Amino acid sequence: MAKAKTTAFFCKECGYESAKWMGQCPACRAWNTMVEEPAAPKGQAPGKTAARKKPSEIQYLKEISMEQEARMSTGMTELDRVLGGGLVHGSLVLVGGDPGIGKSTLLLQTCRNLAANRKVLYISGEESLKQIKMRAGRLGVEGGELALLCETSLDAVQEAIERWKPEVAVIDSIQTMFREDISAAPGSVSQVRECTGMLMQIAKGSGVTIFLVGHVTKEGMVAGPRVLEHMVDTVLYFEGERSAMYRILRAVKNRFGSTNEIGVFEMLEQGLEQVENPSAYMLEGRPEGASGSVVACAMEGTRPLLLEVQALVCKTNFGMPRRTAAGTDYNRFNLLLAVLEKRLGLHLSECDAYVNVTGGLRLNEPALDLAIVTAVVSSMREQPVNEGTMIFGEVGLSGEVRSVSMVQQRVNEAAKLGFTRCILPASGMEGLQIPAGIRCEGVKNIREAAALIG
Repeated sequence: MAKAKTTAFFCKECGYESAKWMGQCPACRAWNTMVEEPAAPKGQAPGKTAARKKPSEIQYLKEISMEQEARMSTGMTELDRVLGGGLVHGSLVLVGGDPGIGKSTLLLQTCRNLAANRKVLYISGEESLKQIKMRAGRLGVEGGELALLCETSLDAVQEAIERWKPEVAVIDSIQTMFREDISAAPGSVSQVRECTGMLMQIAKGSGVTIFLVGHVTKEGMVAGPRVLEHMVDTVLYFEGERSAMYRILRAVKNRFGSTNEIGVFEMLEQGLEQVENPSAYMLEGRPEGASGSVVACAMEGTRPLLLEVQALVCKTNFGMPRRTAAGTDYNRFNLLLAVLEKRLGLHLSECDAYVNVTGGLRLNEPALDLAIVTAVVSSMREQPVNEGTMIFGEVGLSGEVRSVSMVQQRVNEAAKLGFTRCILPASGMEGLQIPAGIRCEGVKNIREAAALIG
């Protein structure tokens, strides 16, 4: 008699299960992502976690109460902004980011704020209690109602949460947790999926708010099956270069708020410091009287963000001119160069062209088009743009300048930071309330915008 299969194959990107190995996943079409994992023992259904305490009740939609549920403030306004106003009771929040970016630092500082009047349990599977104590001392975390637990067995974690009954729990990290009834190694597809499923039931059943720390792959995605991101309520990514001072917290999924908001932090020796005015922070160190430097305004959710767009155009030494775009879409940059060559007659096919969005941000908003075009013209003509000028607008293939969203907020932000002039689409001038101290000039095409440089 043939033996029953004891293994199965899972896609580490989307969690697709197959009885045999395949080079390409049929679900997400990714290559070489199928990994072998032990199958669940006979009689045990995959994904089985804690048994339900009572059956769910059926309710009519009209009978469901719509009372606004109070949120817990984390004590960090930037984090509250990204979460949609604070933590929701019983929610499951996944925090991802590169190693050393500051995920554990952010959550430990959050635990410090919450532990002032709430019971908080920090569970670490990677560091010892003494290591956490050393980091807590550097961050000024004194204690309060903050308790620590070093454990990797999820069954022991569940027992500790049920016994201690915290309001907030942190799991650092989900890749180190394992269930004893699953023979796969910690961090494997099966373990990550099953552990997340159990933690989701704990959060929803007991009302505990749980933070999960997730490692990321070299592509920048949370390691493990993609189903992990679908199971949690909120997915936050901590972005930034380890060598840079700034960090950006971005929500890519949020069942309780917008996914367009960002939080800006600065990494200091004593921990993460909130940057409440990121526009002023991004514009620090601007060159004076340099050609190819333009201030633009991008929108991150409801927050206007002023930043510097730099361009450099020079004669090429080779037959093929070089194009480089840092912080913006490379193909979009090439499109704008083609528009400049066709509509303004600039001989850019003979020049190398480079564009850079300072601050390390990655933006694809069309509102940066006019700033990029103006910066390229400024560098080509060696004509600096006035330092008190802010520029934004979308550029079409005919060279026309189109309006963008939230014009009023962009102009208000420029006026607040002391800018005296704003070049924007002429169609966006309608109904615009111009603040005191700033002059707004509308342009219909890039030829008009190029004439206003200086």
